[in-house]
Amino acid sequence: MKNKLLGFMILFLIAGSLLIAGCTSTLSGSTPNSTVAINNTTGASQGSLLVYAGAGLKTPMDEIGTVFTQKYGIDVQYTYGGGGTLVSQMNLTHIGDVFIPGSTVEFSTAKNQSLVNTSQLIGYHVPVIAVQKGNPKNITTIKDFAKPGLKIALGDVNATAIGKAGDKMFTKFNITQAVEKNVVTRTPTINELTVIMNTGQADAALLTLDQINPETMDAISIPVSDNEVLVVPIGVTTFTKNQASAQKFVDFVASDEGKAIFAKDGFPTYPDPVYANVKP
Repeated sequence: MKNKLLGFMILFLIAGSLLIAGCTSTLSGSTPNSTVAINNTTGASQGSLLVYAGAGLKTPMDEIGTVFTQKYGIDVQYTYGGGGTLVSQMNLTHIGDVFIPGSTVEFSTAKNQSLVNTSQLIGYHVPVIAVQKGNPKNITTIKDFAKPGLKIALGDVNATAIGKAGDKMFTKFNITQAVEKNVVTRTPTINELTVIMNTGQADAALLTLDQINPETMDAISIPVSDNEVLVVPIGVTTFTKNQASAQKFVDFVASDEGKAIFAKDGFPTYPDPVYANVKP
């Protein structure tokens, strides 16, 4: 009886050892993949960068990322969002390598919080009035946003560069309260404003020139003297673990090749004599 019991205990211990070994093998086998995934997300490895980018810059930045990776073999991952939201994320995590918001306003906020230092200037986000095809509400100037009965879509003032630009223009013309009565939605990104206009949910919105889809909406220019033209900056974060690669990416975006991609997607590139009086 004792021999049988001893034999059973030995078999039990062997089985337990094999089970533990199997679990250890599974965990160690999955750990490298998990580490790679984390690195690809955070930019912690030398072969990967994490770029915080304004949502309205997605089209040119996606292409730039592809070209940059092909050229230098450095993977680029993006976190897109409103500039204010991205600053909050960087402050919370202190993870990532490059910041490119929709305007210098958000970059200055990040700089004041010691998240970035110097920047290079890439192009212009030019606010325009977007209206439904044929302009059925006969909107011709920014002042018309105050007309009673209109449905106006705007960007969130705290989250988006376009929201801040609109707020400044409405204040300049003393129409803030009248405009607010017409606001049916404020979105956390400019991309969502574009969707609202594409689907006919608003009579007008404040977008940027690069966001206009001529098949679904019309654009009305705002005179430079009345406008709040935005300048797009880019810079390396203060907490990057990939200083050399991050600087290489910043330099590429600011190069003639990088700016040409922005120009193709509807962004006037910096500097432009038309906007010579615009202060970054």
